[in-house]
Amino acid sequence: MLTVVFSLARCRAGKRTGRIGLWAILGLGLSGVGSVLRLSGAQANIDVPALHGFNITGGLNLTPEFAALLIGLVVNSSATIAEIVRSGIQSVPAGQWESARSLGLQPGKIMRLVILPQALRVIIPLMTSSYLDLTKNSSLAVAIGFPDLVSVLNTTANQSGQVLEALAIIMVSYLTLNLAVSAIMNRYNQRIESRGFFLR
Repeated sequence: MLTVVFSLARCRAGKRTGRIGLWAILGLGLSGVGSVLRLSGAQANIDVPALHGFNITGGLNLTPEFAALLIGLVVNSSATIAEIVRSGIQSVPAGQWESARSLGLQPGKIMRLVILPQALRVIIPLMTSSYLDLTKNSSLAVAIGFPDLVSVLNTTANQSGQVLEALAIIMVSYLTLNLAVSAIMNRYNQRIESRGFFLR
C-alpha cells in the first residue's frame, strides 16, 4: 500500500514538472503485480533451501531444459546487443571524440555526455528489433521440451481438437507481447529524442 501511495505521489509530482520518474513507473508496476497476485489468491512465498539429512530441500529448482533455454537465449542476445552497441558507438564521427578531448573532458565523461547521446539514436531502433527477436525466439523452448506457451497450447489443441482457438491464443499472446515491447521502446526513443540521454 505504501508503494502505491509513494508511486502516485511521484507521478503527480512528475506531471507538475513534466518528468515522471522511472522509480514511480516501476513502483506502480510492482504494486499492480502485487495486487493481481493478492486478488487471484496466489501466494509469493520465499522458500529458503535447507539441509535435511543428506538432501537439500526448498529453494528454487533449475531444470536442465530451462537452463539450456536461458543460456542459449542469453548468449545469442548478448552477442547481438553488444554488436549493436559497438556499431552505434562507432557510427559517431571521430571529430566528436577529438572535440570533446580538446575541451579537456575525461574519457568517461566523453562517452557519457557526448558519444552515447548521439549513438543512442542509432542503437535504439536496432535494440527494439533485437528485443522483439528475443521474445519470438523464446518459442524455441518447444524443441528442448520446456513447457512454454506454444507447448502448452499444442497439448491443449491435441487433446481438445480446437486447433483454431489455440492458434488464435498463440497469435494474440505474441502480438500483445510484441506490441508492448515495441510501445515501450518507442516511448523510450521519443523521450531520448526530446529530452536527451539521461532518465530523471
